[in-house]
Amino acid sequence: MPLHRATQHDERAMSVNPFLGPANPVGDMTEAPPRHRMPTAPMAPSTAYQLVHDELMLDGNARLNLATFVTTWMEPEAGVLMAECRDKNMIDKDEYPRTAELERRCVAMLADLWHAPDPLAAVGCSTTGSSEACMLAGMALKRRWSRRAPARDARPNLVMGVNVQVCWDKFCTFWEVEARQVPMEGERFHLDPGAAAELCDENTIGVVGVLGSTFDGSYEPIAELCAALDGLQERTGLDIPVHVDGASGGMIAPFLDEDLVWDFRLPRVASINTSGHKYGLVYPGVGWALWRDADALPEELVFRVNYLGGDMPTFALNFSRPGAQVVAQYYTFLRLGREGYRAVQQAARDVARGLGGRIEALGDFRLLTRGDQLPVFAFTTAPEVTAYDVFDVSRRMREHGWLVPAYTFPANREDLSVLRVVCRNGFSEDLADMFAEDLTRLLPDLRRQPGPLTHDRNAATGFHH
Repeated sequence: MPLHRATQHDERAMSVNPFLGPANPVGDMTEAPPRHRMPTAPMAPSTAYQLVHDELMLDGNARLNLATFVTTWMEPEAGVLMAECRDKNMIDKDEYPRTAELERRCVAMLADLWHAPDPLAAVGCSTTGSSEACMLAGMALKRRWSRRAPARDARPNLVMGVNVQVCWDKFCTFWEVEARQVPMEGERFHLDPGAAAELCDENTIGVVGVLGSTFDGSYEPIAELCAALDGLQERTGLDIPVHVDGASGGMIAPFLDEDLVWDFRLPRVASINTSGHKYGLVYPGVGWALWRDADALPEELVFRVNYLGGDMPTFALNFSRPGAQVVAQYYTFLRLGREGYRAVQQAARDVARGLGGRIEALGDFRLLTRGDQLPVFAFTTAPEVTAYDVFDVSRRMREHGWLVPAYTFPANREDLSVLRVVCRNGFSEDLADMFAEDLTRLLPDLRRQPGPLTHDRNAATGFHH
């Protein structure tokens, strides 16, 4: 959540349409409310609604936002269920036992999907998203390390690729863990297993592997990472666990890449997270954190509280939150089943591969990835293109309503700037056609430019997660 500071604002009152008066546009005219302090008196609910509704019209269209991985469309029935459950406090399992039961079932379904040794013995919980889930997994890794720490003044470290989501940097900062990051090299845009193993020592709490990098949509080689750490243990005795950040790929690979071994089939994988509100196909915000068994989650991190008359185990950073998203997740699991998920995710991958191929055929762009892992692809301008850059493309596509992130890669590849397209459920072949047509129509103008025109790259978009 962005941090907002109180600043000096123009105290001009909001404009109110005379028609917003409840009955008489003249006699019932509502006084214009201030912008940055509470109004003195209440107003009619219809007036308050219209004021907020009108201002929100200036937001971008979520369905055309190709930057976000977050679900932007669900069936009306799911919306009805969410409305029926938004007043239920998810944490109050004693008062809302059926909501708690649906959460438990979702954990068991994910444990089975991810090949836990005993799905009914796997430990897991819902969260507000993958960021919270990653924090919980990191806390468990650190506590397990502290049991074997050789010295009191030892400083823990966590090994990961430089491409990890920003929540891992937050975890390391908040919990005082050294972040050891494997840089990108050449055409390798994520973690290298051998390089990761070399960064490990007796104070390494774990290694994070990402199943679906947000930078380019590629899977990190989780099996190869575990094999490199197996070799490290044979040489040194160091037993380093792996956490798989499957924020997106955790809900893609089980359906489309069944032969890919990345999950609890690998004994070194201690925990996995995913975002229910990404390719789990649920509106934000819900995530999931699972541990392969009770031994992987230290018992001392689980709080058992007497809350509203019941004994309740809980492991979360948040406490009160609505049960709506968990119910929507169960609805979606029930509604689609494995075959339904496979069909939805395959459709998204087909759109990504098809659109990527059309963009490559234009001749002005070079694909870095093709949407054949996550339904996501990244591309940059071809070497011979000098009249414009990816930031110009992002800016011009925004004029047509498309939100396409342009950004520069991190350490060792800061020379590479790319555009990225995330294809989600709801981004259909028809919308992909419109996107390709708009991009094609822009190219003649872009080619006539004397050079790149977007000088403030952050104003174009620096967003990549």
